[in-house]
Amino acid sequence: MQTRDGFVLALTIVVLTVAFRSLAVALIAAVLTLLSVGAAYGVLVIVFQSTWAEGLLGLTSTGAIVSWLPLFLFVVLFGLSMDYHVFVVSRVREAARAGLPMQLAIARGVTRSAAVVTSAAVVMVAVFSIVATLSLVQFEQLGVGLAVAVLIDATLVRGVLLPATMALLGERTWWLLRLLHRLPAGSS
Repeated sequence: MQTRDGFVLALTIVVLTVAFRSLAVALIAAVLTLLSVGAAYGVLVIVFQSTWAEGLLGLTSTGAIVSWLPLFLFVVLFGLSMDYHVFVVSRVREAARAGLPMQLAIARGVTRSAAVVTSAAVVMVAVFSIVATLSLVQFEQLGVGLAVAVLIDATLVRGVLLPATMALLGERTWWLLRLLHRLPAGSS
């Protein structure tokens, strides 16, 4: 991981900790986003550094990934995944603050956010899939990488792993270090 990637993760943890008054929510966001990015990188390697997907996708494997793509993919996916994460966690938090037990708050939060997150992801996957049909290999890699990344992030990561992690943690999802209790109480 590059220093700038670490900086982005650290800054995100700080901002989400302050916004949600929960270190656990911030750490979950960072870990899940890294999972999404790792999965996208893995797909890029499988598709573009080997030849098995050439016939399936009509692409030409080059044996390499364009040098600027990993950073670009990280930045774009990070922004989109944080958007999805904040939206889902905000709905869960609203339900929990309304007095619902954590399991029901998670179910309600995911249900209330599913249509918006899914719609946004469908649009992004469609746009990135169109980019993958362009003739330059860098656009093919960009389109495939981002389409797969958003698809994995919106479905498996934010739709399955995030609620499952929150359910496993229960009320500890809202855990905050004692010394951070002085943070201002937000309205989120």
